[in-house]
Amino acid sequence: MDIKIVKAAPEKMKSKPKDESKLGFGKIFTDHIFTMKFKEGEGWHDAMVEPYRPLQLDPTAMCLHYAQEIFEGLKAYRGKNGEIYLFRPTENIKRMNISAERMCMPALDENVFLDALKKLVLLEKDWVPHGEGTSLYIRPTMIATEPALGVHPADEYLFFIVVGPVGAYYPQGFAPTKIYVSEEYVRAAAGGTGSTKAAGNYAASLYASRIATNMGYTQVLWLDACEKKYVEEVGTSNIFFLIGDELITPELTGTILPGITRKSVIHLARHLGMKVTERHISIDEVTQGAQNGTLKEVFASGTAAIISPVGQVYYRGKEYMINGGKTGAVSEKLYNEILQIQYGLKEDEFGWRVKIHG
Repeated sequence: MDIKIVKAAPEKMKSKPKDESKLGFGKIFTDHIFTMKFKEGEGWHDAMVEPYRPLQLDPTAMCLHYAQEIFEGLKAYRGKNGEIYLFRPTENIKRMNISAERMCMPALDENVFLDALKKLVLLEKDWVPHGEGTSLYIRPTMIATEPALGVHPADEYLFFIVVGPVGAYYPQGFAPTKIYVSEEYVRAAAGGTGSTKAAGNYAASLYASRIATNMGYTQVLWLDACEKKYVEEVGTSNIFFLIGDELITPELTGTILPGITRKSVIHLARHLGMKVTERHISIDEVTQGAQNGTLKEVFASGTAAIISPVGQVYYRGKEYMINGGKTGAVSEKLYNEILQIQYGLKEDEFGWRVKIHG
């Protein structure tokens, strides 16, 4: 499929941020957007990079009523000599199609998706920031646009991609976070949509996240919906525990998101000679490990922050300190290894980095 490119008029283009240390996350967007439409019987059509604009939706657009909305998150990185890289974009593309299937939405052609990513990022290459730890965040999204009421899969969809320069996801940067374990609320149950990157999963997490924030914690650590016993994931990330010399992360059983950074951490840690296990891990095992000293490190993994070390865990009215509240050596090693691959600072042994400019 050919992708039409319509450039924004020079006088309508936005001013680029002057101070990259104040970028924040998800507040600034560039001059262009990619859009593509779907209609049952016609398939995908009208693929276009065009000037950034508001979307126009009918009040009965089905995404507004029945939550047929999925998205992805990935980044473009500026390396040396102006080179620009994507990190494992085909994994995001595959995962979005898995989400689409679960939500009864149309599959996207993987080649068209990747071509759209490259064309949009290249057009906006001057927006890719230069500072350490900065990047161009990429948000592909699909929504149901058919104007109709009644619970059924829509016949019309819009796929779009927006991009914007970002700094660190957490204001404290690469420093230990504090997480709150929720027993009263759950993110997803077996048989639900927990393994998809669907908008409704995030809406379901907001109330407990607000409780955690009000108590001074950065994120919520979710437990399983059935027994409220086994650790699942953090609000925006997967979770890892270093107990003794074993790196443990909850196995993928359909209730947590199969993170691409998670997958990369597992592969890299094993490559570095670590024992990595995907299994059920109870919150009691975590707290007992914190008390007896066998729990050495805890960290979350995700596109936004790569690796986010955890310094404290709150559970049932008690705070458990992890590694003295400091960043651990394993967390730092994995963070730096992935970061250097993303920015083209070291050899990419695994073929994860996709160079698109320079």
